[in-house]
Amino acid sequence: MKIAVLSGKGGTGKTTVSASLAAAVGQCQYIDCDVEEPNGALFLNPRIESETPVYVQIPEVKEDKCDGCGDCARACMFNAIAVVKRKVIIFPELCHHCGACGIACTKNAVYEAPRQTGVIESGDNGMFLQGKLNIGEFITIPVINKLKQMMRNDIPVILDCTPGASCTVVKTISGTDFCVLVTEPTPFGLHDLKIAAALVKKMGIRFGVVINKAMDSDKSIQQYCARHNIAVLMEIPYERRIAENYSRGILPVHMDKTYKEKFIKLFNSIKAGAAS
Repeated sequence: MKIAVLSGKGGTGKTTVSASLAAAVGQCQYIDCDVEEPNGALFLNPRIESETPVYVQIPEVKEDKCDGCGDCARACMFNAIAVVKRKVIIFPELCHHCGACGIACTKNAVYEAPRQTGVIESGDNGMFLQGKLNIGEFITIPVINKLKQMMRNDIPVILDCTPGASCTVVKTISGTDFCVLVTEPTPFGLHDLKIAAALVKKMGIRFGVVINKAMDSDKSIQQYCARHNIAVLMEIPYERRIAENYSRGILPVHMDKTYKEKFIKLFNSIKAGAAS
């Protein structure tokens, strides 16, 4: 079973939930797909054993064949190629690796060359994976693709998504069995929960909600979920001790055994929801 943990916005406690779930379940694979800022390792403390570079194909130009016609630049939808005074200039950071420039070139002057865009770190015999995008890069999909190629199929897999509802999240949750939407009882939390819920509904993935920093004084999330028949799988109370321990890299499941029991119950609820 593949479980994706996502949130409409940052700071809701997505990593708290995904890492705590992995720690409570034990025999599972944890994959940190927040490749721009992975931080699950801060709490799970894996033993990193290997690194795998991630490459993309970037266009290069054979100057002896290029006549500066500009067909490659006109074919590029991402402004990664410019032709100035019949000389081709390539901006590799903007390239989406679609290959349109090579197809458009009638002189066979454009070819592709590999360029490293990120790295996959593997630890604990492959039970922990995290992707890291190189500084200055912003195309995350190749790193996500590589991470998903390394997923196990014989044990539960927990994917910690990037915040938001971008193409990176779509790529991460595609093919998963269940999505856990982590939110908080704030106006922004409710607004972005609606966006995340619309996304997973559109993709036809079963899902439920975990409310972090839950407060008796604000039931807006519970009311929204009740109106739309969305299951609230778990509530994590707004407690100072949770925040203090989290700042030291201590998860709720490592702080209090009752939280481990709650996250095991959460996992069982997810299994039941995915199977229903």
